[in-house]
Amino acid sequence: MTAGRKALVYIPLVLAGIAFMFPFVVMVLGSFKKLDVALADPSFWIPDRPTWYNYGYIFNSGSMMRWLFNSLVITLVPVATQMFFAGVLGYIFAKKQFRFKETIFWCFMAMVMIPNQMLIIPKYIMFSKMHWINTYSAIIVPELWAIMGVFLVRQFMQTIPKDLEEAAYLDGAGDFKILFRLMVPLAKPALATVGTFAFISCWNDLFTPLIFTTSEKMFPLTVGLASLLTKEGNFGFEMAGAVISFVPTFLIFLFFQRYFTEGITMSGLK
Repeated sequence: MTAGRKALVYIPLVLAGIAFMFPFVVMVLGSFKKLDVALADPSFWIPDRPTWYNYGYIFNSGSMMRWLFNSLVITLVPVATQMFFAGVLGYIFAKKQFRFKETIFWCFMAMVMIPNQMLIIPKYIMFSKMHWINTYSAIIVPELWAIMGVFLVRQFMQTIPKDLEEAAYLDGAGDFKILFRLMVPLAKPALATVGTFAFISCWNDLFTPLIFTTSEKMFPLTVGLASLLTKEGNFGFEMAGAVISFVPTFLIFLFFQRYFTEGITMSGLK
């Protein structure tokens, strides 16, 4: 490729990258500026005297540590269970033969077509009768497994040669040993992808906790920050809250980027 053609390819990509990064730059720099409202000046978000005041105010609000704890609980439990069930069910649907296997699998996949918003009222009525409103159960239980995670792992495990499984059987390994000693280690990229998706989805979820939590002590970080920022209406606080909420998902994606990319590629997702 000539230098001219490289320029035609890379210059638009660089410009697109800058455009996508710009809101994050505004968010981070704006969080270090003590400013009540956004101004008409296009550069209002650039701090002339950077300060940690916004972060200090949020962390000293009294409930911040509780909100972080709640977010960790409703995120880490589904991440662990979704990875576990994705591994087990993905192996069953990829390698086992039984009657109506494809029918059952595609019935599960049909769940993806139903938006969560359509189910929120039936869930609320059911959880209310079970006395789950304003508890962890209402948020965690529906997220214990995800069919898209099963789909990803199934697609990945279908690429694993059957000869490996047959060799393990000849060596005397049972189904559980083959699953946890052979299939799961080989499917690490797909499982890391499932965990990454689950973490981002649960950590950033505002809608579900907003419906099912009624007291401030049960708020996760998303709802807690939203309630705090609604009362304050301060641009600097809003940007600091956005940074606090964004950092964990960014770090998770950064650490698992290699597995994430490999898992998506080898799972057949285009």
